[in-house]
Amino acid sequence: MKAKIAVVTVSGKAYYFLVNELKKRKVLFLSLTPADSIPMDVKVVITTKQERSKITHQNVLEYVEGSNPAGIVDEAVRITKGKKEYERLVVGVDPGLNFGVAVLGDGGLLEAKNCTSPDETVDAINDILGRIPATHTVIRIGNGAPSYAEELWKCLDEVLPSNVIVESVREEGTSRPLGKTSNRRGKRDVSSAIRIGQRQGRVLSRRKGR
Repeated sequence: MKAKIAVVTVSGKAYYFLVNELKKRKVLFLSLTPADSIPMDVKVVITTKQERSKITHQNVLEYVEGSNPAGIVDEAVRITKGKKEYERLVVGVDPGLNFGVAVLGDGGLLEAKNCTSPDETVDAINDILGRIPATHTVIRIGNGAPSYAEELWKCLDEVLPSNVIVESVREEGTSRPLGKTSNRRGKRDVSSAIRIGQRQGRVLSRRKGR
């Protein structure tokens, strides 16, 4: 598979943050300088405002140094998929001592991460909803750890917009044994969150929301 995103910059700081975000999501990309020619397969270029005038391409995104690279990477990925927004955004959550979080846009995995508390998970979900546009949004929470799931649900019900659907998902068959180290445990939480996001659950009745 050829890379459809190119990071075109000589700024070490901008390159560091952009590449870290792309690698974290396992998104293929090319590393180029403004003096390099851009391959025909590249659908979107990410560069800095200072270097924008040196680049000729139909889709150029300007990264502001010091800002969160997640938003511009979101936009770049959407462009490669030919989407202005997703029809259906699903956030799968595997609650527990660690909270696995997986984000799926129209069925494709966009990003995944681990959180260490319900509050951090709520903040992560709010951040995701704020930067990824979608027509319909669903949060799917695994029910394998009832006390953690209930605490998360109560927090989400307080802050989520009222049009966001929240579902409780049965976790049987969503986990895969990956060993006992903390690193593998984190991977297992993310893997479970992906499977939870892919599985339809029981819709929870929203009590609050703005």
